[in-house]
Amino acid sequence: MITHVKFVSIPTRNQDAALAFYTEKLRFKVVTDQPHDDKQRWIELRIDGSETRLVLFTMDESRIGSFFNGALACDNVERTYEELTERGVNFVSPPKQEPWGSFAVFEDPDGNKFLLSSR
Repeated sequence: MITHVKFVSIPTRNQDAALAFYTEKLRFKVVTDQPHDDKQRWIELRIDGSETRLVLFTMDESRIGSFFNGALACDNVERTYEELTERGVNFVSPPKQEPWGSFAVFEDPDGNKFLLSSR
């Protein structure tokens, strides 16, 4: 029986730059950072209190800079928006309130866009 999403891959051009962004600005924790092959590392991150992990992986250039097919949840979108903006995270859409909840959209250094959503 499936129990949860183990990890999702985030495409990146530069694993070091992506690692700095996700750990310093988003405050994700490193689970593992080890050689994968002669060109890249297997970098697995987790969000505090969650089993779901993200993998920073170099991929086909056409997939880099796309929209993440999912949403990252937080307790308060406006407060999280303010905190992340202060840390230098670029939001392409400020918080908006909808009947189903609030959301904002930010991007990582590779241009990957993420929906930040209320629970």
